Amino acid sequence: MTFRSSRRSRVLRALIAVAVAAVSVIALSAAAPAARPAYAATLVQCQGTETVTYSPGVVLTPRNVTLTVRGRFSSCLDSTGQVASGAYDEEFTIFVGCNDLLDPFQGERIIKWNTGDSSVIDGAGSSTAVGGQVVTTFSGPVVQGRFQGRHAVETITLVQTELLQCLTTGLTRATGLTTLTIV
Repeated sequence: MTFRSSRRSRVLRALIAVAVAAVSVIALSAAAPAARPAYAATLVQCQGTETVTYSPGVVLTPRNVTLTVRGRFSSCLDSTGQVASGAYDEEFTIFVGCNDLLDPFQGERIIKWNTGDSSVIDGAGSSTAVGGQVVTTFSGPVVQGRFQGRHAVETITLVQTELLQCLTTGLTRATGLTTLTIV
């Protein structure tokens, strides 16, 4: 009987070892992220400028102001070699004063590419004031068009040289650099 129980014991231990090894392999393969092709890391990277005009000028006391936004990506690189440039134009009215320019916001941005198609980004933004500049980050998914299903991040740095105008006729214009990355 000792022989049988030792044999059973060895068989049982071997079966347990095989089961533990199988569970370990399954757990490790489930925990490991799927490999993505190297080209999928960044689909497009663009640099350009953005100009914002405010009418009437933004003053300390909040009021309805029409913003006209013009963005131009003059230099783009994408994984397919097709996108070389892009642009967006927006006009909207908001109730704003100089102290509200850094409030968070949400909205859509439609970028028209040199290829003739476009991307619609449904994003959220926030701004910070740093050394006479307003740095805004706008990010969200591309919900329609080229690059749909990907994530976009745009960073806009507007130089604020007319901030003292908040005390008089109002801030009427700001221009700066912008970068866009879609991954």
